[in-house]
Amino acid sequence: MTAQPPPTSTAFLLAALGRRAREDVERALKPTGYTLRHLSALGHLMGEPGMSYSELGRRAGITAQSAQATVRQLEERGAVERRTDPGRGRTAELHVTASGQELLRAGREAYAEVDAALERVLGKQRRHDLTGLLLSALSGGPSGSG
Repeated sequence: MTAQPPPTSTAFLLAALGRRAREDVERALKPTGYTLRHLSALGHLMGEPGMSYSELGRRAGITAQSAQATVRQLEERGAVERRTDPGRGRTAELHVTASGQELLRAGREAYAEVDAALERVLGKQRRHDLTGLLLSALSGGPSGSG
C-alpha cells in the first residue's frame, strides 16, 4: 500500500505564501532602513492624517506603546511629524511628511516587485485571478472575530 501525501490546506498555503511575500517585501525595503511596520504606520497615517497613537495601534493591530516606538523612529528619520506638543494625556496629531510619502512610494515599488515575481511564476491571467480570489476571501472569509 502506497502512503498518501497529506491533504493540502488552503489556509496553510496562504500563510506560507504570505510569509514569503512579507519576507520578499522586507528584503526590498532593507536598503531604505525601514520595515513593513513603518510602512503600515505611514499608510494608516496617510489615509487619516492626525491619527493618535492609540488609534494607529488599533488599526495596525499593535499596542499603543509599539505604535509610539514605531512613530518615534519615523519622526527621527523625518517621515512623520507631530503637530501637537508632546505631553502626558495629550493626543498626538501625527502627519506624514514628504520624506514619508517617498517611503510609501518605495513600499509600493517593493510590492510591485513581489507581484512581478509572482506573475513570472503564474502568468498574468492566473495572478489576476488569484488577486480576485484573495479579495473575495478577504471581504467575506473568517477573521477570528466571530
